[in-house]
Amino acid sequence: MPPDMSLTTILLLCLAAAAAGWVDAVVGGGGLIQLPALLVGLPQVAPAHVLGTNKAVAIWGTTAAAVAYARRATLDLRRALRIGLAALGGSLAGAFFASGINSAVLRPLIMAILLAVLAFVLLRPTFGVTAQASEVPVTRRRVLTAILVAGLGIGFYDGLIGPGTGTFLVLALVAMLHMDLVTASGTAKIVNVCTNVGALVTFSLQGSVIWQLAAPMALFNLAGGAVGARMALKRGSGFVRVVLVVVVVSLVCKLGYDQWGG
Repeated sequence: MPPDMSLTTILLLCLAAAAAGWVDAVVGGGGLIQLPALLVGLPQVAPAHVLGTNKAVAIWGTTAAAVAYARRATLDLRRALRIGLAALGGSLAGAFFASGINSAVLRPLIMAILLAVLAFVLLRPTFGVTAQASEVPVTRRRVLTAILVAGLGIGFYDGLIGPGTGTFLVLALVAMLHMDLVTASGTAKIVNVCTNVGALVTFSLQGSVIWQLAAPMALFNLAGGAVGARMALKRGSGFVRVVLVVVVVSLVCKLGYDQWGG
């Protein structure tokens, strides 16, 4: 724990962790809140330690949400775990390269993808509101594509940078496997647990986690994740869709500010 950190700063970081857990549980993208909060609260700490601490916190809320979805929603756990195992490998590799990558190089590309996603979601009001499995069959090729893209690809991104991972997972699962948004959110949580495990293992082995700070933040993140999952399950895909649009717009604004306004 940095010696000059005040109790007020710790409390504010815990509240940010709770908010991040809620957003992550509903549609993903909690890193948009938690990672910037850690960067502001730990200005003198190396980026690798901030990323590692972020993963040590995020895994708790994601796990709580995954358990809540698994208990109350109809999920294909076998398929989710297959994608999750690929994501674990991808995040291990991404975290390994995290200390040597310039994230500013990736921001314009991520923003372009998010803007395309936002336009797609807004122009298709029924996207993810109802399951489309009956219209287009989920073939083995689609499942394999999901394993490679949502697993290895997004898993690698999560280990490398992280913010927006849950949102990318939800969108990929809806597009590739024709899930409704609630089912996609539940499946994404299981996959996201695996990406967090992979990244956290790498950061832990490198000694890049501030465990004294991660512990109290994790409790708040866990509570936020549990509440968010229950709200998403209770209110359905329409509610998740609204939160999805808000999170994507916020993520674009945050990346744009980091790129050109910082």
